[in-house]
Amino acid sequence: MSFLQQVRSVNPLIHNITNVVVTNFTANGLLALGASPFMAFAHEEVEDVAAMAGAVMLNMGTLDPYTVQSIKLAGKAANRAGVPVVFDPVGAGATSYRTASAHEIVAEVKVDILRGNVAEIAHVIGENWQIKGVDAGGGTGDRKELALRAARKLGCIVVITGEQDIVTDGVQVNTVSNGHALLTQVTGAGCLLSSVVAAFAAVVNDTEQRLKAVTEAVACYGLAAELAAIDAGGQGTGSFQMAFLNRLSMVTPEQVDGHCLIQRHLDSAHETKH
Repeated sequence: MSFLQQVRSVNPLIHNITNVVVTNFTANGLLALGASPFMAFAHEEVEDVAAMAGAVMLNMGTLDPYTVQSIKLAGKAANRAGVPVVFDPVGAGATSYRTASAHEIVAEVKVDILRGNVAEIAHVIGENWQIKGVDAGGGTGDRKELALRAARKLGCIVVITGEQDIVTDGVQVNTVSNGHALLTQVTGAGCLLSSVVAAFAAVVNDTEQRLKAVTEAVACYGLAAELAAIDAGGQGTGSFQMAFLNRLSMVTPEQVDGHCLIQRHLDSAHETKH
């Protein structure tokens, strides 16, 4: 059974502490995929929700001290319960407050999967990379090497999204070439991806399978975008957004198996393609 089939069969509960801009889109995207979204922010309940969830997704898109504390409480509760934690450090590097908050969170919460653009990931581990608002700016560094350094430093899976997505556990590096440029024109597309990654992570237990599941999540998401762009027929971003939600609900394991563009780099001497 593919990871996508497992998500639809298990219907995992995904606890999202995400930003106010994308809450509705994230919830609808998870429902379309086959997962069950739970949006809980209150300090009084986040620990309980995190402990019962299949996975927890922590997103600092619209940041304030209350949200930072919610993220820490939920993350620590998930750690205690053995629930996988996905952290999306939106805009890390854009302001000193965001960068400091990201550093605090990874210092206090054991993150299982870190998902962001190259600039965000760089700033989480204390390296510099140009950033414009919440988008990665230009840079000349090696994205794969940065992902490897981040994964090794934090002891987690790192997903760097961009024109080509990188997924690594610090040893194996998977690259994913699915996706469409229209994703960059829809607010919350990256945030929803982090929640989709959480849904796939929720249905696996061991770390080796988790890397495979996260890679499939990224590829499945990109494939859905490719198909949605065809469905939208050049009508613009609004039509694409609706078509994308439709495709998340309709994409099949057979399409994922046949059309996902994944390269698995096992070591310096071997490379396999799927």
